[in-house]
Amino acid sequence: MEASSGGTMIKRLFRLLILIAAALKFLFAQVSFPDEIQAYKIDDPLKIDGRLSEAFWQKAAHISNFTQRELNFGQPATERTEVAILYDEKNLYIGVWCYDSQPEQIIARGMKYDFDFEKDDNFKIVFDTYHDRRNGYLFVTNPNAARFDALIQDNGQQVNESWNGVWDVKTSITSEGWFAEFRIPFSTLKFKTREELIWGINFERVIQRKREQVLWQGWSRDADIEQVSRAGKLTGLRGINHITLLEFKPYALAGIEKTGGQAPATVGDMGGDLNYLITPTMKLNVTLNTDFAQVEADRMQVNLTRFSLFYPEKREFFLEGRQYFDFGLGHSIRPFYSRRIGLGPDNSEIPIIAGLRLLGKSGGATLGGMSIQTARKDSIPTTNYTALRWKQDIFEQSSIGIIGVGKIQKDHQNLVYGSDFLYSTSRFLGSKTLAMGGAIAQSFTPQNDHPIGFAHRLFIDFPNDLIDFSSIWDRSDAYFNPETGYLRRENYQMFMADLRLKPRPKFLPFIQRFEFKPFDFNYYIDDRTHELQTLWSEFRPLGFKTRSGEFFEANYQRLAENLLEPFEIHDGIVIPAGEYWFSRYELQFGTFRGRPAYAFLFYQWGDYYTGKRTEWFIRSVVKFNRHVSMSYDFTQNVIDLPQGHFTVNEFGSRLEVAVSPDLFGSLFAQWNSDEDLILLNFRMNWIPRAGSNFFFVVNQSVDTHGSALRLTNTTVLSKFVWRFVL
Repeated sequence: MEASSGGTMIKRLFRLLILIAAALKFLFAQVSFPDEIQAYKIDDPLKIDGRLSEAFWQKAAHISNFTQRELNFGQPATERTEVAILYDEKNLYIGVWCYDSQPEQIIARGMKYDFDFEKDDNFKIVFDTYHDRRNGYLFVTNPNAARFDALIQDNGQQVNESWNGVWDVKTSITSEGWFAEFRIPFSTLKFKTREELIWGINFERVIQRKREQVLWQGWSRDADIEQVSRAGKLTGLRGINHITLLEFKPYALAGIEKTGGQAPATVGDMGGDLNYLITPTMKLNVTLNTDFAQVEADRMQVNLTRFSLFYPEKREFFLEGRQYFDFGLGHSIRPFYSRRIGLGPDNSEIPIIAGLRLLGKSGGATLGGMSIQTARKDSIPTTNYTALRWKQDIFEQSSIGIIGVGKIQKDHQNLVYGSDFLYSTSRFLGSKTLAMGGAIAQSFTPQNDHPIGFAHRLFIDFPNDLIDFSSIWDRSDAYFNPETGYLRRENYQMFMADLRLKPRPKFLPFIQRFEFKPFDFNYYIDDRTHELQTLWSEFRPLGFKTRSGEFFEANYQRLAENLLEPFEIHDGIVIPAGEYWFSRYELQFGTFRGRPAYAFLFYQWGDYYTGKRTEWFIRSVVKFNRHVSMSYDFTQNVIDLPQGHFTVNEFGSRLEVAVSPDLFGSLFAQWNSDEDLILLNFRMNWIPRAGSNFFFVVNQSVDTHGSALRLTNTTVLSKFVWRFVL
């Protein structure tokens, strides 16, 4: 009896330990069971129509255990959501049942490709196809079957929203809710080949009118769905071992161009890309006469600083593999900046003769290689640009890597090479996210008097819900020279620290959370003399977001600038050399973006060098329906200095029309009084099938100097890109 009693006690203790372990796993990792979804193999073709009426969908296993992240953390979803997965030899199919007790209140106003999904009811899918808990793919749709996709890197720390995959989705809305049917070709994804594949997978649904966000797994407020380390498992994929793809994407471009008082000139070109999926994880890209026609206009920027402006890359060729060449020196020091290739100092196009690119992953190594040859143009000689990047996974979510970037001309060479490391974990103190790392790089320009230059960066980041802290030390010496990169300023060290506290008081039912900022500063010193260059600091005594979606913040800023030489801030207005300290005040307010109309207001005032500066920014957006929307924004800077007074006004407006998810267009107008120039950009995009595009673009600039408007540069362009799979 005693032995039996002792055995019973041990069993009870063992069961208690299991329950405690399960509770801790739930507390720290937010795991909901089942945490695995099994794909169901089909042999017959599946019609994608968003109705989910085929018998296959009922045979497949369904999951429905979704949990709220917002607004009521840890509570069950208020509307039932189900997911099932099918597959055949070529495609993965995801069926989604978004039941809704009030389907007439579903919010769905976006329709174009890469829509702003944060304004609509939406459903997100994340795949971690390597199951490395680091990288993945994001696919998003809404009840209109609008599409958005992105690549995830470093467990969500970087997201490449410019990536465009080949996939399709259809939706339907009924009296029971809305339903979606995804088709994602295996050739769109990179993954290891095994007899049975096991992928990470996660799902998220947003019900905008309730501001409710529910996830299948990992609904921690310390992370988003892009943090793939918190995903569940996709199993049951068998026999997907021979995914080979030879893809040819030729383009043809034609139009007319008129510059200034010159006669109109015809524009025409053709070329293409050949993509070969060597293995399911490695892709080779060969490009000939590369298509660098940019169909979206850059936003004009008024520069009231003494530093160069950064313009994002918008050319399709460079957007796909952008994340492969990201390096750990941050945003202000970039060894590789693709806009240096194929664009002259005045942003004029320099023809590309040909290029070769290799992207992919082998084992734990992520590889990126690119070599491009540009043609001779005017005084600019033919140039070779080469970039090589290798990153090796270590530990659970960390990595080390190297980069090499070269610019080679007949009588001039510039090289940049370096190494970086990242330690990342989503289990710090149980379930918190922590990242720390650094990078060091050297440039070598043998023709310069000082051929060698150095740059480095060290950082720590604790980006969590209640406490959000980060700190950085950047350095670029006087001789660091990344000619195929971007350097915002030279010869500096920067020390940065930012602390935000974001409590969620339950005793204030209308507040979702506060945001207080005890400190946030960027302190720049001269790398050689250690004298002050710039100080920017901010204190936020009050900031909050309401449960209905509005937000407000009030900030106090303290700034300093040490000008070693006079600085011309505007035509004929010069700030003398010297050290300047000034204080500024700021208010921001925005309404909930899920409404048919919403607005944002920014107001800043205070000292500015030897005088005063007041800045207004107002943006309003009206969504008339899912087909038509319009936005307006206005910025005004009023500068009052002893050396002179001036005002800079900027205006922008965009009209967007979407006939369907595959046919949409926009008219964008911008003007600022500094340039006295209106830029008009009309763009129409038709997607006849996934991966193929037709664009029609009109760019017009209008000189507003004087009393009469004068048309200056005009471009009318059509471009057709067709995708062939061999």
